[in-house]
Amino acid sequence: MSVIQEELSACLGSEAAAWLDDALADARAAAPPHQDLAEPPGRDTASPDQGTAEFPVSDTASPAAPASESRAGTTVPAARGAASRRGVPPWELRFAAAGRVCAGPEAAEAARVLLLRAARPDAAAVARLYDHGSGAERRAVLLALPHLPLTPGQGVALVEDALRANDTRLVAAAVGPYAAAHLSAHAWRHAVLKCLFTQVPLAAVAGLADRARGDGELARMLADFAAERTAAARPVPDDLHHALALALAAKEA
Repeated sequence: MSVIQEELSACLGSEAAAWLDDALADARAAAPPHQDLAEPPGRDTASPDQGTAEFPVSDTASPAAPASESRAGTTVPAARGAASRRGVPPWELRFAAAGRVCAGPEAAEAARVLLLRAARPDAAAVARLYDHGSGAERRAVLLALPHLPLTPGQGVALVEDALRANDTRLVAAAVGPYAAAHLSAHAWRHAVLKCLFTQVPLAAVAGLADRARGDGELARMLADFAAERTAAARPVPDDLHHALALALAAKEA
């Protein structure tokens, strides 16, 4: 049992914890044989059993969240219920129901990430969950990306889609370890600017110190952004000064 599952089970009631155990069993049964996809060596070194800070679980159970609405306006669990007659795997129905079963949004998010990590869905299933899911479900997909059997191109496409959104929780999830490992320099710089523009704390940007250090182009972009804010009599985010200092620093040998 992973650290995340242990902490989540501890905060859930016995009925919800039993539901989670059954849901994870469904997910593991659906998981394909393990395969190593071509991934460039780099910064994504997170262990499957590490990440409780990434998926925090509240110490006190809050009332179960209502079923979230999808972008189409219908509840995702209702949509999954109709889809189940067309062969949607049981673990996907569990994924949709997590928000109603687990206590509070943080617990539901952690449950969904655990389900994804256990099921290891293919690119088509991941795209289906992301495209038709609520904001909370899409966020769970983004947080689980480092542990899913996707090619870098497939995962980056989801990250870049999230970075085009105005939902700050999606943006914060998109700039995690997967983005640090796989976004191109150009896309990553714009992700940092997106965080500053939408007031997402740069603490959410995984690998900021590593990727920003000595990046002259990022320094130019940050300086331009600060100048625009100043000219418009708007405050310059404190985070910008920190990122700019990193970008102006010499790269470590």
